[in-house]
Amino acid sequence: MTHFTRLRHLAPSALALFLLGAPLAFYMARHGVGLTREGYALHAPDWTRLQDAPPVIQLHLAAALVALAIGVILLTGVKGTRRHRILGWTWVLAMATTAISSFFIHQINPGGLSLIHALSGWTLVGLPMAVHAARRHRVEAHRRAMTGMFVGGLVVAGLLTFLPGRLLWAVFFA
Repeated sequence: MTHFTRLRHLAPSALALFLLGAPLAFYMARHGVGLTREGYALHAPDWTRLQDAPPVIQLHLAAALVALAIGVILLTGVKGTRRHRILGWTWVLAMATTAISSFFIHQINPGGLSLIHALSGWTLVGLPMAVHAARRHRVEAHRRAMTGMFVGGLVVAGLLTFLPGRLLWAVFFA
C-alpha cells in the first residue's frame, strides 16, 4: 500500500475532525472574549486538578491517552505486520479500559449514565467485532470499525472533555 493510499484512507476521519473542529474554533473565536470576561482564559495547565481527580478518572484519562497515541501510530503505519498486531492488541486493551472506566464516571449526570456512555457501550461491542473481522481477514470491515472507534470513541469524546464545566476545560481554561 502506497503512502498516498494510506493517507486517502484517513480522509474521512480528517473530514470528520474538521467538521467538529471548525464549529469549536468558530465558537471560541466568537465567544472567547465573553469567556475571558467570565474568568476563563488559556493558561498553563493546572495539573493539580488531575491529581485531585478520583482514581477512576485518572485511569480513564491515562488509558485514553495511551489509546490516542497508539491509534495515531496504527492509523499512519504499515498494516498487517507483527508490530501492527502487538500495538493493535495494546490499543484494544487501552480502549476497553477507557470504555469500562467511563461507566464509573458520573460528573455529567450524577448518579446515572449520560449520552457519552453510549460511545463506551458502542466501543465495548465494536472492539471484539473488529478483532473478529481482522482474524477473518475482512480487512475493510476491520479498518472501518477501528477508524470509527478511534474517531468517535477517542477524538469526538476527547473534544467533548474540553467543554466548559468539564475537567480538561478546568485544567486548561478555568
